[in-house]
Amino acid sequence: MTSALLIMDVQQSVAESVGPDLLDRAAEALAAARDTGIPVVFVRVAFRSGFPEISPANRTFSAVVSTAGDRFAEESPSTQIHPAVAPRPGEPIVVKKRVSAFTGSDLEVLLRSMNADHLVLTGIATSGVVLSTLREAADRDYRLTVLADACADRDDEVHRVLVEKVFPRQAAVITTAEWVTSLGSRAAPRASG
Repeated sequence: MTSALLIMDVQQSVAESVGPDLLDRAAEALAAARDTGIPVVFVRVAFRSGFPEISPANRTFSAVVSTAGDRFAEESPSTQIHPAVAPRPGEPIVVKKRVSAFTGSDLEVLLRSMNADHLVLTGIATSGVVLSTLREAADRDYRLTVLADACADRDDEVHRVLVEKVFPRQAAVITTAEWVTSLGSRAAPRASG
């Protein structure tokens, strides 16, 4: 099984709305993936200037056009990956155009090139990118793990229901610490000093 860690929508403006705990857990997962050689893919949602990708028929994203100004433009600082989980040179960043990390992006091409058949999901929001990506990835026959404490939602009850009742039907749902511990034997030794 070849794994890939997906850090999804942990963007400047979005991450600030959920607090530091998610950033700490996502950074912990990121460090563990790097230490064990697991590829990491960063996913962000952003649009061209003027939002030509957004149809007035799309209820969710048409609200972006009317209320967010340029906050979701590709160049905007608010759409960039949060510094707490900043990509290193060479680590891919996928720009998506809808809720799922697969829709309007080249994620599938990247995962195929990595021979990834197991996705470890983290992100904001649990009811948004995590749910949509999990469902689409399951339909594409990926094995799935959700790091429950490295996902967040503005509605704590929605988050709880998803990680406790919905996600376990299609994924292993564990904590970041449990995942890191499971990688223990794969960890590359750290240089001392």
